[in-house]
Amino acid sequence: MAVQLAKAQAAAVRFNMKKLTRWLIVGLIMATVAALFAFDLHHYLSLGAMQEQLETIRALVDQHFWLSVLSFFALYVVVTATSFPGAVILTLVAGALFGFWTGLLLVSFASTLGSVLAFLSARFVFQNSVQQRFSDKLTTFNQRIEQEGGFYLFTLRLVPIFPFFLINLVMGLTPLKTWTFAWVSQLGMLPGTAVYVNAGKQLSELESLSGILSADLILAFALLGLVPLIMKKIVDYWRSRRVYQGYQKPKSFDNNLLVIGAGSAGLINALIASTVQAKVTLIEAGDMGGDCLNTGCVPSKTLIKSAKLVHEAQIASQSGLVAGQMQPQFAVVMQRVQQAIKAIEPHDSVERYTQMGVNVIKGWATLVDPWTVQVIDHDGKQRQLTSKNIVLATGAKPFVPKPSELPGIELVEPLTSETLWARFAQLEAVPKRLLIIGGGPIGCELAQAMARLGSTVIQVERSERILGKEDPQVSELIQKQLLTEGVQLQLQTSLLRFKAASDDSENPVVQAVVQTDMQGQTEQQTIAFDEVIFATGRRANLSGLGLENIGIDPAERLVTNDFLQTIFPHIYAAGDVVGKYQFTHVASHHAWYSSVNALFGLFKRFRVDYSVIPWVTFTAPEVARVGLNETQAQEKGLDYELTRYDLSHLDRAITESHTQGFIEVITPKGKDKILGVTIVSERAGELLSEFTLAMKHGLGLKKIMATIHPYPTWNEAV
Repeated sequence: MAVQLAKAQAAAVRFNMKKLTRWLIVGLIMATVAALFAFDLHHYLSLGAMQEQLETIRALVDQHFWLSVLSFFALYVVVTATSFPGAVILTLVAGALFGFWTGLLLVSFASTLGSVLAFLSARFVFQNSVQQRFSDKLTTFNQRIEQEGGFYLFTLRLVPIFPFFLINLVMGLTPLKTWTFAWVSQLGMLPGTAVYVNAGKQLSELESLSGILSADLILAFALLGLVPLIMKKIVDYWRSRRVYQGYQKPKSFDNNLLVIGAGSAGLINALIASTVQAKVTLIEAGDMGGDCLNTGCVPSKTLIKSAKLVHEAQIASQSGLVAGQMQPQFAVVMQRVQQAIKAIEPHDSVERYTQMGVNVIKGWATLVDPWTVQVIDHDGKQRQLTSKNIVLATGAKPFVPKPSELPGIELVEPLTSETLWARFAQLEAVPKRLLIIGGGPIGCELAQAMARLGSTVIQVERSERILGKEDPQVSELIQKQLLTEGVQLQLQTSLLRFKAASDDSENPVVQAVVQTDMQGQTEQQTIAFDEVIFATGRRANLSGLGLENIGIDPAERLVTNDFLQTIFPHIYAAGDVVGKYQFTHVASHHAWYSSVNALFGLFKRFRVDYSVIPWVTFTAPEVARVGLNETQAQEKGLDYELTRYDLSHLDRAITESHTQGFIEVITPKGKDKILGVTIVSERAGELLSEFTLAMKHGLGLKKIMATIHPYPTWNEAV
């Protein structure tokens, strides 16, 4: 006990000393800056003051050269280390006083030393608190800094859009190594420093105002603007050469654009390319239309519609209607699901895209090198195609734990949102006992729909509430609705394993073992079920693409830049493989940017815009959202106002007996700019679009309020 107490006291002393040191550093920087102002020293760090004193200072330099050099070096270090404005003026003065080469040498090393001191100060004082507070948001950024931080810093130094002092401070908050920061800064600031020192030398040689028009001085100032642009082009070229090193680029290409994956993103990519008469090939191993048409949006919304009709028939008496007991015919419901898919299939068919000029190949694609794709057709035929640009749009697949992650999973046939349709199509009736793992949007939609169709649904969610990305009041409302409709919700419950509950090897009875952790109490129980659905997230579908052949890590998702380029500038990614927002409408959004950037990027590139992304969870009532919700506004520390309208006040909602829900709008305090909207309502997805349009084009609440909405409609709630 005494040893532990001593260790605790020593740790407390170290903590207090570290805290005191931080305050001393902050105090020293503030005192230095205050002294510059108190003694009016900042006056001398202006171009006018320097020009007035130039001859006097030159005389001192001639008399005490080395003292002048050391004094100037120290002053430059102090100014840079304290992030005090004046470094640019001092750089010009260095050229005027010491000439080009001496001035360049002085400024180059002084600026690097001062930058490192500022970098270390920011790291020591702020890094831990910033990294801890925003750890979840900085994970990907930190990884990229560790991998390419030096190169990233180099490009910032060459293209000084942001002030150098700001770069010093921000980089101090990252995991970038100090030595890397030092040598990259030294090298990256050198071209700009040379231009400024040369400009100072030219300015010092002016004898009259007419000298401003001298060719040398005009060239010096022109270089100030041109050098960063030129160096950026050189860096981009060098970077691409480094990425493509070891690969032989073809002299000619079979395609302008080759798209792998014919889901929402791939189809739009091919459509845009064919519209502008580009030569485009679209490769798909599975069904045209991807997840959305075949296993996602279309079948699930069809199922939800059938379930809704059953539910409304069951509560018809509330509307004064008397009807017999409705018995859903599950096999017929599943037939209707397939009919909906068949009705939409022609929109995404091989025939339609072939007529538009797209070369559609049904087969498996593997990257051989950055420009070459090997394709194995469904009939076994192999060929190789080359393309100037490639778009990877292979989508995502549901996550299912491996046996090493979930013991006993080999005893069951785990269903997912992708595989359940084929299984359900074989059933004459709904599964009597359906176990759903996951409380996200897919899990909640399926739980409600299957409960309405007659299944006994047990939904297991390991967190304390369902729909964890929504506000607590949203989760609470949907949770209450699911419970009312008979869904057995088990929150704060984890699936531990599956176990065989009988000795019948041919027809074993399998049960799920779950553990509930609530209010400090832990309890295990077994759950009997007939079918189990995993709705625990999705992972990018990257296996088999041959990414390892070209040095791209086939991890959980593809990492891209703001233009949707991978590490190879001509290889783009779109849709769920990017992973940021796995929605069909975002996949289409990506497709526009990736195809336009690929085909016309030589002239103009567009950064993908994530500023206004709507999404909808199709429970009843629906949950629709765009922008920030209240939880996120609080996390960001925003000073906001919340405007709320309850659907119980809407006449149309009252007439249809759907008064559950609300509309909430987040705005900055005292302003009508829309920061975010959450809608829980019947037809919430349709109501959201007006807000999405307003946010996209900067329209505030006053503009919406001034718009006439017909009565009585759901849109009147807006």
